[in-house]
Amino acid sequence: MKALTATEMREVDRLTIERVGISSAQLMETAGTLAAKSFLEISSAAGYPLRAISVLCGKGNNGGDGFVLARILRAASKTSTVYLFAEPEELKGDAAMNFRRWREDGGEVVVVADEQAWEKAWPKVSSADAIADAIFGTGFRGAASGIIARAIQDINRLSKDATAPRPALIFAVDTPSGLPSDGSAAEGAVLRAHHTVTFTAPKVGQLVSRDSAALGGLRVVNIGSPPALVEDVGEGALRWSEPEEFVGLPLVRTTDANKGMYGNVLLVAGSLGKSGAAVMSGSAALWAGAGLVTVATPDVVLPIVASAHPEYMTESLAATSDGTASLANLKDERFAKIEKGKTVLAVGPGMGQHPETREFIRTIVKQTELPVILDADGLNAFAGRADELRERKSKFVAITPHPGEMSRLLGTPIKELQEDRVKTAQEAAGRWNVHVILKGAHTVVAAPDGRIFVNTTGNAGLAKGGSGDVLTGVLAALTGQFKTDDWLRVLALGVYLHGSAADVAAVGMDLSGVMAGDVAKGVPEARLKLLRELQQRG
Repeated sequence: MKALTATEMREVDRLTIERVGISSAQLMETAGTLAAKSFLEISSAAGYPLRAISVLCGKGNNGGDGFVLARILRAASKTSTVYLFAEPEELKGDAAMNFRRWREDGGEVVVVADEQAWEKAWPKVSSADAIADAIFGTGFRGAASGIIARAIQDINRLSKDATAPRPALIFAVDTPSGLPSDGSAAEGAVLRAHHTVTFTAPKVGQLVSRDSAALGGLRVVNIGSPPALVEDVGEGALRWSEPEEFVGLPLVRTTDANKGMYGNVLLVAGSLGKSGAAVMSGSAALWAGAGLVTVATPDVVLPIVASAHPEYMTESLAATSDGTASLANLKDERFAKIEKGKTVLAVGPGMGQHPETREFIRTIVKQTELPVILDADGLNAFAGRADELRERKSKFVAITPHPGEMSRLLGTPIKELQEDRVKTAQEAAGRWNVHVILKGAHTVVAAPDGRIFVNTTGNAGLAKGGSGDVLTGVLAALTGQFKTDDWLRVLALGVYLHGSAADVAAVGMDLSGVMAGDVAKGVPEARLKLLRELQQRG
C-alpha cells in the first residue's frame, strides 16, 4: 500500500465523497467506530482492562473522530470522559455535530482551556486504564504549544513512568498529536503512543520521519475509500508492507510439492565462539520453509553446528588460527564444490573479522552467480570498500545492515544517515546496485531502481543478539522458494514475517525475554497468520 502525504490524504477523502457518495459525516462516523473497535481488540490482546478511558480531543476533525470513539466505547459499557482542548463554540462542521451527539447522550466533557484546568483534570486522566489521543490529526503543521504541549509532555512522562505498576495504555487516533505527516522532523513535542490506528493509508511521516517511533504499533483501517484511489493519488515511491502486497506470491504449497521446489540454501556462517550465529541462521531458513539447507562453517565448530539441527546439512571449511574461515577454502575449487547445486548464498553471520576471512568473503561474493544475502561480518568485510559490491557476477545482492554497519559501509556518522533512512537506503541501493535492507524500527527495504518498502511489524524483543542472524536465514529461504524477478517484494515479505514472528514470540511474555530462537520458531505461525488475513479479506 502506498503511503500518503497529508495533501494526498485530503484528496483521497474528497474523491471518496465525490465519486463514491460517502458523506464526510459518514467517513468520520466510520473512522471513530473502527478506531474504537481496534482499541478494544488491542487492549484485549494485551490483557489490559478497558474500564475507564480518557479521550483527549482537539477542535478539528481529529477531535470529531475522538467524539465518535468516545460514544462507541460508552455504548460498549466503557466509562469514557472527553477532555476538550478548545471552547465548544470553536468546533465546526462534523466535529461540532458529533460533539453535540456526545453531550446529548449524556457524555461527560471537561473543557481544558488553561493550565489550571489541566492540573485539575490530570489526576483523573492519568488514572484511566487508557488514554486516547485525538487532539491533532494528520494535517497538523508547526509545533504544539501552550496547554496542549504541556498535556503531551505529561502523557509522555506517564507512558515512561517506571514507578507505575501498570501505566495507561496510550492510543492515537489517526496519528500521534504533533507528528508531521509528510516526513519532516517535528518542531515540537510529539505524543508517544503505544498503538496508532490510522485511516485509509499510512502517512509518510508515520513510516519514515525521525519521530515515527511515536506511533507504537500501527494498524490501518479502511473507512470507505477504494484502494485504487490511494494508488492513483499517491505520487511517491514509498510503500507500506502489509498483507495485500504479497498476494501475488505463491504462499500456499501445492499438493505435489517436493523439497527440490523450494530452494537449496547455502549459509556460510559461524566461527570459534560464534557457532550460535550459524545455528540460528540455519534453523531460521528451515522454519521459513527452505527445501534444503546447508551450513558451511569452520571445521573447529562444525560438530556444534551439525548437532544443533538434524534437518540441515553441513560442510566443513578450513579454519584460520582464530577459528574463522580461511583463504584455503578457495584452493582447488574447494568452495566451488560446496556451492555447486545451490540456489541462494547467504554470507556473514558470526564469521569474525580475521583479515583472511574478510578476503574470503569478498572473493566468494564477487565470484558467485547465485543471489546473495550479505549480513553481519559479511558486511564488515566490505567496510570502507563497499563500491566493490558492483564488481560481481551475481545479478542479485541484498545487504542487511543495521545503522552501525551502514555507517561503516558509507563512512558516514550514524546520526547523519539516520536523519533520512529512506534517502540513505535508496542512495546506497543505487550506488552499489544492490537491494538494501536498513534494519531498525521501521526497517527500510530499497531496490536499485528506487522502489521502497517500509515495514512496521515487530517489537523491541528484536533488540537482542541473534535477531539479524534469523533474518538472514529467513531471507535466504524465501529467495530460494519464490522464483520471481520481483525480488524486492520477496525481501519485503521476509522482513514482514521476521517482525510478525517476533510479535508471535512475544505473546504471553515480557519483550525483554524474547530470544532470537523464539523468533525463528515463530515464522511458520507468522506465515499462517498472513494467509488467514488474506483469506479474511477475500
